[in-house]
Amino acid sequence: MQEKDKNNTEWRILEAAKKVFVLKGKDGARMQEIADTAGINKSLLHYYYRSKEKLFHAVFRFAISVSAPKMFEIFSSGANSFNAIEVFISEYMDLLKKHPFIPMFILGEVSKKETHFVIDVIKNSGVNVDGFCRLIEHDIENGLLRKNINPKELLVNIISLCVFPVIGRPLLGVIIFDNDTAKYDAFLNDRKRQVTDLIIHSIATNYSNYQNK
Repeated sequence: MQEKDKNNTEWRILEAAKKVFVLKGKDGARMQEIADTAGINKSLLHYYYRSKEKLFHAVFRFAISVSAPKMFEIFSSGANSFNAIEVFISEYMDLLKKHPFIPMFILGEVSKKETHFVIDVIKNSGVNVDGFCRLIEHDIENGLLRKNINPKELLVNIISLCVFPVIGRPLLGVIIFDNDTAKYDAFLNDRKRQVTDLIIHSIATNYSNYQNK
């Protein structure tokens, strides 16, 4: 098999698996359905990935590696906290919207006794929170942000506000949006601005500095 064909086939498998995992979850997904979605036979799928678990791990690794590092680059770009947080929230919610299986997969993995896979993948992807912490501390010292802010707690708050609508979509979609997919997608898009405004308003010494930036 030519390397180009091999890479193309593997990419098709990963894309197909992502679609099936999003729709059915890891437990509900079937290798035959993934093979059918990728347009290959099941034997070829097993040639690349011998088990559903290995394939799911590969999809997670792929999703993190192509998306996560980009989100954290902004904190080392010279932008102030306002701009950096705004971009981070937008990038992170785009990641979750494109790969909605990620939060539940992480929660499922960390509930197990062995969590090394998730930790290793995230660390090896280039994700580093130090840049975020340094930026927040710098802007606290320069009077842009309130003095009682803990950068790590702030990051947890940001991530939580972004993740919950994705994890809670099955429930929120029914209760609030009457299973209207278009309305929920519009809500997620607007959520970027809502979360950004809420976070900035809670940490800025002068909110008008952000509004007029």
